[in-house]
Amino acid sequence: MKKLLPYLFLLITSVSLSQQKKIKILNADLNYTNEEKYPGATILDGNVKIAHEGAILTCRRAFYYKKKNFFKAIQNVVINQGDTIRQTSDYVNYNANKKFAKSWGNVVLTDPKMTLKTDTLNFDRSNQKLFYNSFATIKDETNTLKSKNGNYFLENKKFRATTSVTITNPDNLIESNHLDYFTDSGQAYLYGPSTITNLKDQNRIYTERGFYNTKTDVSHFVKKSRLYLDNREIVGDSLYYDKKKGFASATNNIQIIDTLQNTFAKGNYAEYYQNKDSIFITKRAVAISVVENDSTYTHGDILLVTGKKDERILRAFYNVKIFKSDLQGKCDSLHTNQATGITKMFTKPILWSGKSQITGDHIQLLSNKKTEKLDSIKILGNSFIIQKDSIDPKNFNQIKGKNMYGKFRENELCFLLVKGNGESVYYNRNDEGVLETITRELASTIEFELENNEIQSIKYIDQSDGTTYPPSKFPEEMKRLKGFIWREDEQPKKVEDIFIKKSSSDKKSQKDTSDS
Repeated sequence: MKKLLPYLFLLITSVSLSQQKKIKILNADLNYTNEEKYPGATILDGNVKIAHEGAILTCRRAFYYKKKNFFKAIQNVVINQGDTIRQTSDYVNYNANKKFAKSWGNVVLTDPKMTLKTDTLNFDRSNQKLFYNSFATIKDETNTLKSKNGNYFLENKKFRATTSVTITNPDNLIESNHLDYFTDSGQAYLYGPSTITNLKDQNRIYTERGFYNTKTDVSHFVKKSRLYLDNREIVGDSLYYDKKKGFASATNNIQIIDTLQNTFAKGNYAEYYQNKDSIFITKRAVAISVVENDSTYTHGDILLVTGKKDERILRAFYNVKIFKSDLQGKCDSLHTNQATGITKMFTKPILWSGKSQITGDHIQLLSNKKTEKLDSIKILGNSFIIQKDSIDPKNFNQIKGKNMYGKFRENELCFLLVKGNGESVYYNRNDEGVLETITRELASTIEFELENNEIQSIKYIDQSDGTTYPPSKFPEEMKRLKGFIWREDEQPKKVEDIFIKKSSSDKKSQKDTSDS
């Protein structure tokens, strides 16, 4: 058996060598040798035609090395592979044993849907792969691709382009240092820092990994991606964009930045409808507006922003909370109109302004459109304002009525007018803070002036009826006006609190209900 092994090896080697098909010379006007100048070569001149495994090469002149199964082609070189691939160049070196060709000088390769131009092109016929490293331009039915380095895989018609890559068409410019591009489908897979710019509206996309279909304008990006659309910047862990439909969506750690309005929004899912100029945000959604380095945060289970610049409307739904350094709020739904400067709060709204807790059936805030600072407030239906006494936390100044109208100065409540069924409880202290009297008053109309968020003066108008008591004589049952509820535990004390769904009082009431 051991003696047979060398013979078996020689047999396999012989079969392998026989499978390396020789080059066939189909035509040449003249062939000769010059061993002194071209040792081992047959020189072919005029209308040279050579064949090898389905490929036909024609040229003006060639040097054929039979023992090496190798030739060099010169002038007007044309290679045809089957009915689809045609290449022209000034020079070609072809190793038939390795089925490898190197072409240079005005190289042009075409198939039915693509044209490649470069200075030097390598063709690995065994793997049906072309590659270059001296810049190339590729044109197909849709796009023009350029890159310094690249590989083209003939079987799946895929370019892998690297270094200084661009893809252009009448609408878009793609810039990258690494992408895969399929000429049949027009799909591009981007790797590393890449930018897509719309040449008509200058909207732009940045990504470090993603997919873009150059024919349908549909894209999906998954790493450090940003959409710059119509003065908005959209960021997310995962971004989807359909240019033709004007629709974008973002998932996880999203930010939508309005570069003109100095506002932005966050959340974990968002949809942007470009043609309607509207944004839908959910999952820890919050809209943030920055005015004089003091941001206002508006949270809701759902946020909807619609309208063009200076006419935008913000709608917030379910578990709505507001946080600002000098104003906090809570309600079930909210509507802010940028054009009018009016914010409306619906369903059990509550505001905390300085030391004041403000409630009513419906609350409206009016901002100055130029300064964007609070100007005035309307509390409509069952209006109620409560302030904790500055000395004794068990006592509360209270104002209630049918409707209230207030004015702000530097974002602090400075004036309040109660209209209809006015009632108040007020703890009167002297300059040293000593409690002197307690006043319980009823009047159709009451005016209050405030300073540093504390009531400084009260004016009762129309049908005033009240009593002032020494502190020791004030009836216990009169300390709380009807409808009094102190809701301090619901107040957002810091930005993170706007995402808390239940207050401690809500949880307690739920527990009491379940215990009963």
